[in-house]
Amino acid sequence: MGNRIGIFGGSFDPIHNGHLLLAELCRESLNLDRVLFVLANVSPFKVNKQPARNKDRMEMLRLAIGGNSKFETDLREIERGGVSYTIDSVRSIAAENPDSELFLLMGADALADISKWREPAELLRLVTPCVISRGGVGEPNWAVLEPYIEPNRLDEIIRSKVVGPQIEISSFDLKERIKLGKSIRYQVPSAVEVFLKEHSVYGHPDTGF
Repeated sequence: MGNRIGIFGGSFDPIHNGHLLLAELCRESLNLDRVLFVLANVSPFKVNKQPARNKDRMEMLRLAIGGNSKFETDLREIERGGVSYTIDSVRSIAAENPDSELFLLMGADALADISKWREPAELLRLVTPCVISRGGVGEPNWAVLEPYIEPNRLDEIIRSKVVGPQIEISSFDLKERIKLGKSIRYQVPSAVEVFLKEHSVYGHPDTGF
């Protein structure tokens, strides 16, 4: 019998507590056996933005999820190089786990942009999106999926929705706070905060980061 595997892709630049909470809510709600944190080499939506060094993002991810036996680091996009497309990773994960059910973890904002993703119809054939509906934001726009799937499939995806709290943490804002020497305590795991300070990943030593 196959496992139920969650796929959570992103630049994780840096990974923060919002990422971790989303992943844990989906894991619990859908009874996932594993959640793969797939670290993007270059996001297709951020080709003109240089992320932190791969080795730094890899280490922060390792530190962030190390205490959860259900969470795993997946480096296939780093190893593949170039621009990272979700469909490529999903295909390879599906090939490695032919008897498993795959779920793609995403926020409602990512769902709204599904038409901009590569091969959305094929992607939705291979995985069931697990969409986080954040409190106070309203229902995700499920209509964006209608061009790509049958109505019964849409019903399945809606049933996989996970309701979570509204948490306003963004990697961009964290980097801005770091550059200004402001605290990021309680927004990232403490081990990640220490790593950022010790290695000055996004700022200079005299700012405290």
